[in-house]
Amino acid sequence: MEWAILFVGPVGAGKTQAIRTISDIDVVDTEADATDETALLKQNTTVAMDMGVMLLGTHDKVRLYGAPGQDRFDFMWDILLEQSRGVVLFIDHSRPNPVGDLAHYMEQLNRRMEGRILPVVIGVTHTDMGGPANLDVYRDFLAEPASVTRRQALPVLETDARSLHDVKTLLLALTSMLDMNERFPARSSAGRGLHA
Repeated sequence: MEWAILFVGPVGAGKTQAIRTISDIDVVDTEADATDETALLKQNTTVAMDMGVMLLGTHDKVRLYGAPGQDRFDFMWDILLEQSRGVVLFIDHSRPNPVGDLAHYMEQLNRRMEGRILPVVIGVTHTDMGGPANLDVYRDFLAEPASVTRRQALPVLETDARSLHDVKTLLLALTSMLDMNERFPARSSAGRGLHA
């Protein structure tokens, strides 16, 4: 069995680091020198995708794709979403408007999935650098009637992208959603799910 998970989120939220943390191979990346306002945040940034692999057994593996955080490279989302069975959305808690970032990325995901329902988990990073790390602000936003989620409650977890435990926890949450989709296929076209 071989399938893919897509990591998305703003520049610097931890996508590349999380893939490096969990991948069983050296991560293939397409980083280039950052330009425009991105250079204020970090020296290098992903311009096409990152790719790692998580090995689950003799024949099973999960490809881990990291999408660019800059909107001008968002055409890669369509290509990567088409191949993915689930999404990990990273939100950088230290940014000026992280709930606004969540709204933007959820709207983009819903628009691009064109009726497909893919499991999504949310990892809130850099909680040591922003305001108080109250994850309820994210959960409350997702629960609002006007929210664009249109899906079951999404797991929102405080995450350090450098921590193997934290990244595994995100993927286990995603796995449980994939398993639910397998048991109740009318809710999603996402497929079989992960049995590790």
